Amino acid sequence: MTGPHPPATRRLPFRPSVAVKVASGINRLSRLLGRGSGTVIGGRAGLAVDPMLLAVLAKDRDVALVSGTNGKTTTTGMLVAALSEPDSVGVATNITGANMPAGHVAALIGTRPVGTVVLEVDEAYLGRLIEDTHPQVVVLLNLSRDQLDRISEVRMLVDRWRSALGRLDPVGHGGSRTVVVANADDPMVVWAASTAPEVRWVGVGQVWHDDAVGCPACGARIVFEASGSWNCDHCGFGRPERFAWLEGDVLVLADGRRFPVVIGLPGQFNRANAAMVAVAAPEFAGTHCQPPVSITTAVERLSKLHEVAGRFSTVQRKGRDIRLLLAKNPAGWTAIFDLLGESGDPTSPVVLSINARVADGFDTSWLWDVPFERLIGRAVVATGERCRDLAVRLRYAEVDHRVVPDVLEAVDMAIGNAGRLSVASASIPVEFLGNYTAFAQLRSRL
Repeated sequence: MTGPHPPATRRLPFRPSVAVKVASGINRLSRLLGRGSGTVIGGRAGLAVDPMLLAVLAKDRDVALVSGTNGKTTTTGMLVAALSEPDSVGVATNITGANMPAGHVAALIGTRPVGTVVLEVDEAYLGRLIEDTHPQVVVLLNLSRDQLDRISEVRMLVDRWRSALGRLDPVGHGGSRTVVVANADDPMVVWAASTAPEVRWVGVGQVWHDDAVGCPACGARIVFEASGSWNCDHCGFGRPERFAWLEGDVLVLADGRRFPVVIGLPGQFNRANAAMVAVAAPEFAGTHCQPPVSITTAVERLSKLHEVAGRFSTVQRKGRDIRLLLAKNPAGWTAIFDLLGESGDPTSPVVLSINARVADGFDTSWLWDVPFERLIGRAVVATGERCRDLAVRLRYAEVDHRVVPDVLEAVDMAIGNAGRLSVASASIPVEFLGNYTAFAQLRSRL
């Protein structure tokens, strides 16, 4: 940001002031007791004292919300990077990935009272966050099945999004408007976002179609073309006119301008996330805190980003590179398999780790929708708390594998497999793919 820094504090009304003190105190106590950062429990305590605390903390800020089933954390990190001016006040964000209201409150406590905020939002809470924060930008990535024991069926989420976005004021809160940047290639997102007053439709591709085969408008069949276009075979519902779209690694605008998308994160799905960010970032232009960011500047800043919250990072163990990848549902695993085919060594051993805790969802039946058959020919090690469920699925996929319950022992076995493939060098990496808590477990032990 340019110009003088905004004041570091703002006098809050009595009730939210007390709520902030309670949340901050619990955060500190949690850290002192070694029970974690306290971001969630502190935020919950603050909201218990003042249920409107998030709205108070978000007042007078320029807010962007990022939601969708896959890619929220990465895209949020990308948008923060795109909006971050050198030598300026930082962008406030929920970097820990706590993406429900308690985490949002925790992310804003202690930050400057005006400025830019970028929040990752759980799909089920998007409507509430829109009402509380009056965002300048809402980025919508995709919708697919995920954690059915906690999150509604996709069609229920679509209806809730559609209702919330339809309530957006065309002028906006305080005279500013909300721009929705939405994935034009996901019929569920298009149906939800089509009620919003102002939408930038971005064609970024969609690798997973199984949750969008039925038309949300009439119930008939959605037909997906090889070109990426789609339409209902009965009613007039189809892909809208796009503001921008990806052609390989080039972002093309409808007015003919073209921008190379050369970024530091691997995979076509991350180029898709970058395209959404490149369209979203300039929409902050003209607001009272954030100077304009061009598409060119946004992409240039993304080229320097090589990991987000440890995802896509590479660590070393016993002289071998271990690439850390996270996926949580069939759509995410399919995209990660695409990444392995695009940027990985086809002989690299793979460690698959599955847990089924609260953050993961208790139901592991989704494993049967993941195309594990694509791992045939690789040396695969199954691990995690639900490694036996995973092993059954791999057996039916005819993937040769070993089962090692302890995650570090599983990684070490994969390192041994890599060594046998490349005795003379350590050039062949090990690919680690895990869902939420399995991913976090390995990072904490490495």
